[in-house]
Amino acid sequence: MIKITHDDFDINEMISQAKTSKMGAMVTFLGTVRDDDIDQLHFEAYEEVANKELETISDEAFGKFDIESVDVIHRIGELSVGENILLIIVGAGHRKEAFDACEYVLERIKESVPIWKKEIGNSGNRWIPGEAYKS
Repeated sequence: MIKITHDDFDINEMISQAKTSKMGAMVTFLGTVRDDDIDQLHFEAYEEVANKELETISDEAFGKFDIESVDVIHRIGELSVGENILLIIVGAGHRKEAFDACEYVLERIKESVPIWKKEIGNSGNRWIPGEAYKS
């Protein structure tokens, strides 16, 4: 599953759906809103392009690593401290491939997916410059 959504997601359900008998390893990355003296993060995306880019990154991961699956879900909208932002699940026969592919997917998302974040807090609001975003 590759998805941009306003809705929260069930991590255990997604892991269960991704699991197959060919996997000896599943690596997950969960990005959450941390308390950096902010109240919320606001995420915006060019959704059509973001979904296509996430599909491209998934395809790249399959081409570079011996993996069985890649699932990515990224939330947009206003998220409070502690809420889920991003979940990446990579399944493979062996742990090294799963870890390497998960890191690859995360770094590629930060480089190229058109998702932007704004910090919202007592001292004001500010868009985070730089790459597509950094979690």
